[in-house]
Amino acid sequence: MDQINHTHLISGFNERKQLQLAVQAAQKMVGEATMNMDPELMDDAKRAISDAKRLYDSFVHNISEFDQDFVEKQNQLLQKCEHQLEEAYKEEP
Repeated sequence: MDQINHTHLISGFNERKQLQLAVQAAQKMVGEATMNMDPELMDDAKRAISDAKRLYDSFVHNISEFDQDFVEKQNQLLQKCEHQLEEAYKEEP
């Protein structure tokens, strides 16, 4: 009988795809939060960034040369998200 190895990946996506989806989710949440300036949404966006950064940190340790450009792009996107959210917090009443 075949043994199933669990990798703790969500929905069968590999780590690369999970990182990409997490960064995209963070971008969307930051955009929504900063458009509405809703404190709850801003906290959720902050958590989404944090979650994406955790995935980034775990992925970056196992990258190949092929993944370096991808990883750098994801890091840049996360930095933009953080900056946008930081600026929104400065504007918050």
